[in-house]
Amino acid sequence: MQSLQKIYAFNTQRLKSLAIPYREWEHESILDFETDQKVAERLGWTGVHTKSIFMKFKDHGYALYLTDKDSRMDSKKIKTLIGKRPSICTGEEMTAQLGCLPGAVCPVGLPEHVAIIIDSSLYACEELLYTPGIPEITFGVAGKYLKQLLGSESNSIYEL
Repeated sequence: MQSLQKIYAFNTQRLKSLAIPYREWEHESILDFETDQKVAERLGWTGVHTKSIFMKFKDHGYALYLTDKDSRMDSKKIKTLIGKRPSICTGEEMTAQLGCLPGAVCPVGLPEHVAIIIDSSLYACEELLYTPGIPEITFGVAGKYLKQLLGSESNSIYEL
């Protein structure tokens, strides 16, 4: 299991090495959407809040679905895309696989065996907000850089 500090360091290093501009905020711990909304209002965030859903498949494969916070996971579309029906992992299983805390799953720097499914509508967003592992920090990155950021890894990438 990675430490949250290592996940954060990986994110900052990856963004800098790819020359992707980003913004960073420190705030109280965000582990749920209610706190996220309160912090967003207080700090004046205008970006799209992302949601990372960690899933598993019957053959014990894993995937992370990255979408906006208001969208729901469509298991049928994911099954059509991947060829397997997903189920959402427990917080304990997700932490064991990713090292992240429930409610603060980082989509960058995932283990190689975890596929990434991207809601392609995110590419058009002016700014995407996500946690770099540490729930007291939020990053803002333009959606136009998302493919570059996630595609620079060795994970299988799918677009929905």
